[in-house]
Amino acid sequence: MKLDYNKLLELVSEMGFRLMFSGAEIYRVEESVSRLLKAYGAERGEVFAIPNCIIVSLTSPQGEPMTQIRRMPSHGTDIYLLEKYNDLCRRMCRETPSFDQAFAQMEEIRRTHKVYSLPVQLLAYFLGCGMFSLFYGGSVWDGICGGLCGVVIGLCLAITSVLGANLFFKTIAAGAASALVAMLLTAAGLGQNTQAIIIGALMALVPGIAFTNAMRDIMAGDMVAGISKAAEALLIGAAIAMGTALPLGVARMLMGG
Repeated sequence: MKLDYNKLLELVSEMGFRLMFSGAEIYRVEESVSRLLKAYGAERGEVFAIPNCIIVSLTSPQGEPMTQIRRMPSHGTDIYLLEKYNDLCRRMCRETPSFDQAFAQMEEIRRTHKVYSLPVQLLAYFLGCGMFSLFYGGSVWDGICGGLCGVVIGLCLAITSVLGANLFFKTIAAGAASALVAMLLTAAGLGQNTQAIIIGALMALVPGIAFTNAMRDIMAGDMVAGISKAAEALLIGAAIAMGTALPLGVARMLMGG
């Protein structure tokens, strides 16, 4: 059967795009696309990816060059989708299904993907942030306050996402709202350790996955991608500090100490 290089280029580009959009590391995306090209018989194929772009190029036996560029929009990390697409990519390399079947399997993953409702997400914020507040030395009531601040963070991120704000400003808004609520809860007598409450709640904003992926990309030799992601993680850290410092500074000026 004659290989349709246009469909192959579309297939591998779509797989690379979905892997990266799910939060895959740069080296994983490039390796997966390269293996797909070889599995389908494209000997002259190249892939280059950075955090906001993926470029796939191949050359047909007739010497015709073909290239597809996909720009990557703002995204997070979805472990479910990442695992599913990674597993599908490996199966495609082993079985090399037809292009129509491969596209159908990718669409099936997207169709069956389930996103937790906002109340469930807020419950996760409450439990996670509350436990972190306890971990950092807070009392049971501090843990409850940390959980409430986590709920505020979840709501703030959801609202700013609807408004179309970027991650930097979303983090500033969430950090400021969380610190303000923590101070109000402490002033009301519900919490005792403001620091434990604030730190526990802010753990929901810490860019741990982004920084880990940056280090993995750097160790894999993808310096451009690694440095870009490391810079993004540092900016998010700065946004957390700025957002938290805003209500604390205002409170200090108003209270005189």
